[in-house]
Amino acid sequence: MNSIIFIGALTATNIRMINFKRADHINICVAPRQLEAARDFYANVLGLKPIPRPDHVFDTPGYWFLIGDIELHIGVEQPVGLTFRHTAFEVSNLSAVRGHLEANGIAICEEPVIKGRNRFTFLDPFGNRMELLEYS
Repeated sequence: MNSIIFIGALTATNIRMINFKRADHINICVAPRQLEAARDFYANVLGLKPIPRPDHVFDTPGYWFLIGDIELHIGVEQPVGLTFRHTAFEVSNLSAVRGHLEANGIAICEEPVIKGRNRFTFLDPFGNRMELLEYS
């Protein structure tokens, strides 16, 4: 097994390449009192598949879901207010998803046009900004 030892700061000049394979998981947070409502929203409104979470590893409660081939982790922390931070997911039926979200009381936010992408954002009921997009 090869070992690499870095002396000094890690910079772009001493890392030749990082071979990223894919995003493994995304973590969002909700207020502790909203955790069960978040589980319900992501499982029943968005239809995500719950997966086992190794609860013995964590000091706080949470839930994990499968979304495509990555995981969505929901943890708890006090809200930080609205930010521009967001997660984006590609879907294959954007207009149907929009209708489904609106039918469940989720407000859609139009975003500036990016050529080749149809997209919108929404806030989940817990203040997490999410973008959904479909390549055209």
